[in-house]
Amino acid sequence: MMAAQEPWPGYDCAMTDLTPDELNAFIPFERVHLSGAPSGPLKGVRFAAKDIYDIAGHVTGCGNPDWRASHGPATATAPTVARLLAAGAELVGKTITDELAYSLNGQNFHYGTPVNVNAPGRIPCGSSSGSASAVAGKAVDTALGSDTGGSVRVPAAVCGIHGIRPTHGRVSLAGVMPLAPSFDTAGWFARDAALMERIGAVLLGEDSAIPAPGVARIADAFALAEPGVRAALEPMAGKAEALLGAKPAIEIGQLADLMITFRKLQAREIWQTHGAWIEKQHPKFGPEVAARFEWARSVASQPIGDEPDRRRSFAARMAAVLGSVGLLLLPSAPDIAPLRGLEGQSSQNFRDRTLSLTCIAGMARLPQINIPAGRVNGCPVGLSLIGPQGSDRAMLALAVQLS
Repeated sequence: MMAAQEPWPGYDCAMTDLTPDELNAFIPFERVHLSGAPSGPLKGVRFAAKDIYDIAGHVTGCGNPDWRASHGPATATAPTVARLLAAGAELVGKTITDELAYSLNGQNFHYGTPVNVNAPGRIPCGSSSGSASAVAGKAVDTALGSDTGGSVRVPAAVCGIHGIRPTHGRVSLAGVMPLAPSFDTAGWFARDAALMERIGAVLLGEDSAIPAPGVARIADAFALAEPGVRAALEPMAGKAEALLGAKPAIEIGQLADLMITFRKLQAREIWQTHGAWIEKQHPKFGPEVAARFEWARSVASQPIGDEPDRRRSFAARMAAVLGSVGLLLLPSAPDIAPLRGLEGQSSQNFRDRTLSLTCIAGMARLPQINIPAGRVNGCPVGLSLIGPQGSDRAMLALAVQLS
């Protein structure tokens, strides 16, 4: 790795005294602090970073003690973190992640479950669980997460905050632990859309695409959601249609099959990325994460099927659809946050239904933004916009108008 570079004079990296973390959102073994530049568009903004982002001089823990024990300190700070710092934002800590970011439920076997303040007694979902918890709980203004299969969009939805999965490859993942590189993205959370847009101006550069006029619902995605969720999303969906112009609903079709294709592609990449380390270190994982890695091992041991061709075909189809209808609307998650302690078949059912929604953008490398859109039984639910590749900032501006 390259040596650490100072993005401005006076850049510092100091570990502060540990303080009680009522949210259990921050890593428990150290508190990292990075001062922001003296001035900039994000001056006064306090942020956190998921513990898969490198900070020079500190070990990136990735949610697993064996990973932390087998890796040395980072020699450079991840460029995405450095860009926020150079814009004046202040890093106040690193946040808990599911182990190696391979989970959607947010319950870390080793470090516990971050608190979902907007759904007491329920999980924050993951894998960017600590980042979502810290933003929802007002410990920070914004936080970096990552989204491979939904790990920003889903926590944002169930915690009642904004979150974005950018166009694949648009925000740097240098200095960030990879999971499945052709799906991995660097996203972020905030409580208000205006701050999401300000951060986008720092991280995204200029858009390369402008969405066509209009918006269409993904009918079979709405059908996957619980009836109460669909009802709660209706006012925001209607507002989006009034603002953008309603187009006829579309059907993706075979969402369960699309989800399986995504999971196989993701698992193969995950084992290619982490299999050698797992076989060498024999790390202790929580039961569900351990089973997931074993499944990834089994997938990777088989000859590859037609999944890459299916992905290319689906991506081309989605590009054509978006060129016609403009933007797409769908539930960000099918239900409210599950109760803490979710495991076994109930956990798998929630995961499968959720991945059937989130794989749409992931398979086609599209940007997707969650907008808080109501409550069911007192718990938040979210509505998502999906747009063409490269239209992220236009979508963030629309989220401001809808919020």
